[in-house]
Amino acid sequence: MYAIIQTGGKQYTVQQGDEIFIEKLNVNEGDKVDFTSVLAVSTEDGLQLGEAVANAKVTASVVKNGKAPKVIIFKYKSKKDYRKKQGHRQPYTKVRIESISL
Repeated sequence: MYAIIQTGGKQYTVQQGDEIFIEKLNVNEGDKVDFTSVLAVSTEDGLQLGEAVANAKVTASVVKNGKAPKVIIFKYKSKKDYRKKQGHRQPYTKVRIESISL
């Protein structure tokens, strides 16, 4: 059984026991999070969409909050003495999928 959820402007295919990195949520480690924006659920009967998954819920527990590795942005224009260096670390929340319920 798997589900397709939407969070942080992105869509994820998840199964029970999966650990995924999502956009940062304002939750503490160990807290439970419910994703109610479920787009599809695959069961033994087939793929459920639309009205069939209106009340579906995916429950996850927060493993940790952190920052991704640094990405260096370097802008450069030749012969113009223009150089601009900038770094960025994207914050994330790592969650473990506990259950998928219709």
